[in-house]
Amino acid sequence: MKRPLFLLLAAGVLLLALLASLALGASDIAPGVVARLLLRPDDSTDSLVIHTLRLPRTLVAALAGAGLGVSGLLLQGVTRNPLADPGILGVEAGGALAILIMVVFFPAAPAALFVPAAFLGGALAAALAYGVARRVGVTPLRLALAGVAVASLVGAATRTVQLLFEERAQGALFALSGSVAGRTWEQAAQVAPWMGLGLALSLLLTPRVNVLALGEDVARGLGARTERDSFLVTALGVLLAAASVSVVGPVGFVGLIIPHAARALMGPDHRFSLPLAALLGAAFLTGADILARLIDKPAETPVGILVAAAGAPFFVALARRIGRR
Repeated sequence: MKRPLFLLLAAGVLLLALLASLALGASDIAPGVVARLLLRPDDSTDSLVIHTLRLPRTLVAALAGAGLGVSGLLLQGVTRNPLADPGILGVEAGGALAILIMVVFFPAAPAALFVPAAFLGGALAAALAYGVARRVGVTPLRLALAGVAVASLVGAATRTVQLLFEERAQGALFALSGSVAGRTWEQAAQVAPWMGLGLALSLLLTPRVNVLALGEDVARGLGARTERDSFLVTALGVLLAAASVSVVGPVGFVGLIIPHAARALMGPDHRFSLPLAALLGAAFLTGADILARLIDKPAETPVGILVAAAGAPFFVALARRIGRR
């Protein structure tokens, strides 16, 4: 009985966050005016601000937050690693580097290729992290440390490319900043189909994630094709993270915090925790973006910095608890 209530509460929080995102900013707009202009836009400045600037920005923040939350849940489920996160495993850093390479060396490539490029870069970075951890024995803590090391290495490569090709790299700053400021309808339309496909397929695969989360031996005993299912679930997790990186850049720790919150409220069954993770992730990143606008108004703080400030202590506390086991 509590599960539908939690979903309704999360949906309500997300709705409030979306409305607040449309109302608050460099110039605040009254909630009543926002509601009126959403239904009946006019030629006023407030209407222009809402429909041209804040609506696409809010939509991108919600989609990216949902994608990162579900991505973290899938990766934690398939690896049985509570420290798994698209940022910690290097997926976000790899995706950002791939987009930078596209912009610098293939400037004529269409923006529609950014998500596939980010997917490839994120998958390679995650595979490298797993390969490093496997050489010394894969444990949750070792995999997380290997992912952090790979993310640092990829980040250094990203900064090197930026310095060597400074002028060309200007076009990829949106994918490197960890921010949703200035996002457009074109970028929202670019990521929405990928995110919708990834979220829908993730929901369909939740029974398989439940089986994989029991462990490889148990999953095989239940008749699951563990290698195939693990590949599919991991690919979906990387795809959702890549789609998020392609429009907001690397925003770490959303995929770490949100899955733990969703499982704490819904239990281990991914059929229920996954929809909640999507709602909570969308509300969390949208709320963080609102706070980023208000901290140093009218200037803006990158949302990635605020999320890192909240996520880093959570990661340290979780890692210490796992290390004592």
